[in-house]
Amino acid sequence: MASDKILYLTDETFETEAVQATSPVLIDFYADWCGPCKMVAPILDSLADKFDGKAKICKVNVDEQRKLSIAHKVMSIPTLLFMKDGEIVERVTGALPQATLEEKLNNLL
Repeated sequence: MASDKILYLTDETFETEAVQATSPVLIDFYADWCGPCKMVAPILDSLADKFDGKAKICKVNVDEQRKLSIAHKVMSIPTLLFMKDGEIVERVTGALPQATLEEKLNNLL
């Protein structure tokens, strides 16, 4: 079941929710039809619950938010961006294990 703690970003909300965030942010650029994206989804739900109040877990639908995808040079999905203090500190592509994503988030706290 999808976590209600995941934020879905749009052109209108990206700046305030991700760039101006006071906590680390993990952004998943995904599409509903993408197999590896579907593999990452339950991991992100779990991370959203685990890091609630410590980090933001966000998603950007590349089909609906084309400008954001182009602005962030997303060529393949899933692409995960890790942000801290408004800066992208790491970018990974593909489905990674939960432990790897947790470690990356913990390193930003």
